[in-house]
This record gives sequence, structure tokens and C-alpha cells, in this order.
Amino acid sequence: MSQSYTVTAVTLVVFATVLVGAFGLRISRTTSDFYVASRTVRPGLNAAAISGEYLSAASFLGVAGLVLLHGPDMLWYPVGYTAGYLVLLVFVAAPLRRSGAYTLPDFAEGRLESRAVRRLVSVFVVGAGWLYLVPQLQGAGLTLKTLTGAPDWFGGVLVALVVVVAVAAGGMRSITFVQAFQYWLKLTALLVPAIFLLLAWQGDGRPRVDLGLVAAVGGRGDHPLYATYGLIVATFLGTMGLPHVVVRFYTSPNGRAARRTTVVVLALIGTFYLLPPVYGALGRLYVPELPYGTDADAAVLLLPERAIGGLGGDLLGALVAGGAFAAFLSTASGLTMAVAGVLTQDVLPSRGVRHFRLATPLAMAVPLGGSLLVSGRMPVADSVGMAFAVSASSFCPLLVLGIWWRRLTPPGAIAGLLLGGGLTFVATVITVSGAVRSGWPHALLAWPAVWSVPVGFLAMILVSLATQSRIPPGTNAAMTRFHLPEALMPGARGGAGGTR
Repeated sequence: MSQSYTVTAVTLVVFATVLVGAFGLRISRTTSDFYVASRTVRPGLNAAAISGEYLSAASFLGVAGLVLLHGPDMLWYPVGYTAGYLVLLVFVAAPLRRSGAYTLPDFAEGRLESRAVRRLVSVFVVGAGWLYLVPQLQGAGLTLKTLTGAPDWFGGVLVALVVVVAVAAGGMRSITFVQAFQYWLKLTALLVPAIFLLLAWQGDGRPRVDLGLVAAVGGRGDHPLYATYGLIVATFLGTMGLPHVVVRFYTSPNGRAARRTTVVVLALIGTFYLLPPVYGALGRLYVPELPYGTDADAAVLLLPERAIGGLGGDLLGALVAGGAFAAFLSTASGLTMAVAGVLTQDVLPSRGVRHFRLATPLAMAVPLGGSLLVSGRMPVADSVGMAFAVSASSFCPLLVLGIWWRRLTPPGAIAGLLLGGGLTFVATVITVSGAVRSGWPHALLAWPAVWSVPVGFLAMILVSLATQSRIPPGTNAAMTRFHLPEALMPGARGGAGGTR
């Protein structure tokens, strides 16, 4: 593949990101603009922005890589990633917006009236955000290494620098426009080459694609059914608690707009997820060596050159490279925004825009170091799956019970977070370290959501029932605010929801 085309495509994506972000910066004026875009983002734009930041390296590269490695069982990844928004729509979207919070720690403190719960949620938000950022930076390094021969670290460092500048400069208002633009760029970058790849496959006589399991790849083959259930639980329930997804719902004008946004998101990401499996299947034909190597995530990047070749293959490969880089930038931007917001609110001494800008490099520095230390140890989609498992085991019980169960208490919330989320973090560390590589111990640690989500829910429920004297006095008011339509809330004007 021509390196000059790839470098040009990546450069154009970086400059376009900076220019679109600069447009947002021009209309970003207040602290509320930086944190939640003054709660004025309409459903269409917000849905494109959510889709842009949600479709990460795991979606753009990782799903195709896992289909290439393990066959059609991995289609549960796109199904779970999409269905997670259906769960979010039913249980969380509108009440979360009506809570009036800026961040998940804000929601936790407002609902449970406890600084201790807030501090613990802050730790989990930062930890989950960093865990999710690592594979984005790894994917950037893999992309530039595969297509240009650049060192492993270069792609991650480039993404980190661009994201820090974009987030620190314009905050949420700026990032909203950037992520919406990047969704459409990513969709185009997979759709157009996929059309030509299918035409090339047809021109080759439609050779049969063998999607049988490739033997001896990772530890998934030990207990594949359990791994599938772990994946389903993590992706179905983890979406609602991902920090960079949750914070976007705070930008909606009201609860009704939050629900409409979620419906549009389902359509946008559902359309996108039709494409990666095509690359994974065709990879078995045109890059058959990848299942036996360590870089199966590179299938999307290599297919245009292998299947089409010539100038057309180079141009389509450059388009894919640009889309992949947009995936890293958009998701990393949302995660950095969420983590920097929590650091500003709960770690730094002031909550102003200046301290938000100081928190942004810190939000990126830790995962950048982590990506350099654990580079290449596992597929990108599996790495992201661990972040989903942490979210499903900690934030999902907190949000569902906090919104729908009046009897939740601060001690119950703390117990659930520590047992559900804490044990999942431990399992993740052990898995990444490679200390356990096979058998049931590996399966239980690599896909913990099957047991950790019930542990989180049970701990919150049982400890809350044992501490009913600790129910916050403002619980009834909070529950009313979550579930009463804005038009019926005190202070609503003209039948429309406020912008609380």
C-alpha cells in the first residue's frame, strides 16, 4: 500500500478534526458550554455525536478481527453493542437527563446525598475511562504501524496530542461537532470500500468463505458458550454506564429529547454494524495468514490492497485508514472529556474552565502510558469488552436501582460498587497480566460479567435492605424529578421541559 496516500488521509482527518473543533470553540462561551454544551444539543446532532464516540477501535477494527479469528459467534459483539442502547432507552435515558446532573458522580451524590458514594463513583468513572482509552491508543498505533511502518507508539501519541488540544480548547460544545462529523466519516470509510470488496469477491467467482473456528486462538475456545454469555451480559448492560456515553445525555434539552436521541442512535449504529462482519468474512479469503498471527485487527486495513490492488486498492486503503483514525480520535475525545470532567469536579481544587483544561492532559497521560506497556497483548474488541464488563457490574446496578428503587441506600451503593465493579477490575488486571491463560479460571476472569453483574445487584439490594434507616431524606423528591415529565414539573413554562 502506498504510504503517501495513507499519510495524506490521516493528515486530512487530523486537520478536519481541528477545523471542526475550532468552529465549536467559536460558540463555546460558558462553563456550561464546556461541560454539557449548555444542554441545547438537539436529537439529530446528539445522536450522530454519540454514535461517533461510541464506534471505537473495537467497532472499526476489532469486530472484523474477531469474526476473522473466531467466526460468526463474534457477531454477538455488534448485536450487544447495539442492543445496549435499547436497554438504555427503556430504563435510563430520560430519567438520567431529568436528574440535572453534569456527570455520573453528580447523579450519585444527588440521588443518595452522600459524598462517599460520589468519591467512589468518581474513582470508577476514571478507571473505566482509562481502561477504555487504552485500546483506542493501541488501535492507532497498530494502524500507522501496519500502513506506514511507523513505530508502535507513534499512532497513540499522535491521537493523544490531537485529543488533548481539541478537548481542552472547546470542551463539550466543540467535541459535539467533531464527533458528529467523524461518525459520517467512519460510515463512509467502511461502506465505500465494502462495496468494492464485494464486487471484487463476485468477480473472483464468489469463492466460499470458511468461517469455522480457527483452532488454538487465545483462551476463548476453552469455554466458548460461557464466553458468549459473558460478552452478551457485558455489552447489553455495560452501555448505559459508559462515562463518555452517559455524559452526552446530559446535553439534551429535556427527557423527551434524550429518548428521541437514543432511538436515532439505534438506527445509526445499527447501520454501521452491518459492515465490519463483511470485512471479517472476506479476511478469511484475502488475508488468511492473520488468524495465525497477532494482528487480526489489521484485516480491515489490509483488505483493499489484497482484494483489489493497484491504485484503487491504495485509495480505498487510504480511506479506511482515515476512517480508522477518526474512530480513535472520536472515542478518545469523548472518554477524555468524561474523565477530565470528573477530575475537575472531584480532584482539582476548582471547577472552572481553567482547571478543566489542566485536567485534560492528566486524563490522557495515564492510558497513554498503559497502551505503551500492554501493547499487542489481546484483540482490541476484547480489551474494550473488559471496560463494558466493569461498567455493567458497577454503574448499571447504580443507575437502574437509583432510578427505579426508592429503598437504595448509600451503604448499599458502596457495597455494590466495591463488590461488582471492584472484583471486575481485579479480574481485568489478572487477565491483562497474563497470569491465567487457560481453563475455567481464565474464562471466569476474562468474561466476568456473568457473575459480577449479579454480585453488584445483590450487594446493593441486600445491604440496602439491611440499612433502611439510611435512606436519604430527599429520595421522594429525587424520584419525582426522575419520572415526572418536564411539563408537569414545578417551574415548567409553556408546557415545555426546562433545561435543568
